[in-house]
Amino acid sequence: MIQNILLSTSLHRFLCSLLLFIGLYIHCDTIPSAVAQNEGEKIEITQRDYENQQIEMADTFRQEGKIYVVVAVLTTIFIGITLYLLLMERRLRKIEKELNE
Repeated sequence: MIQNILLSTSLHRFLCSLLLFIGLYIHCDTIPSAVAQNEGEKIEITQRDYENQQIEMADTFRQEGKIYVVVAVLTTIFIGITLYLLLMERRLRKIEKELNE
């Protein structure tokens, strides 16, 4: 029981650290350049902006190869949540079995 708690705690810490690192990696490379370009100036919204069908952020991520980082983060989150739920299900099943006996 204690080993399971320690495993889930260390897994939680690992996932949090990984997400923090990846978030900082993405943030440090994309945001400052965008802020520096538009610092102190207002941008007029035109009809062309409303008709725009392109997603610049996704295109930028694809061009810089960071889309793979985004996919990796989402996959890691999904796998982490799935593992957590499976471990909790096992624990609950074990507790239910003990209560029924």
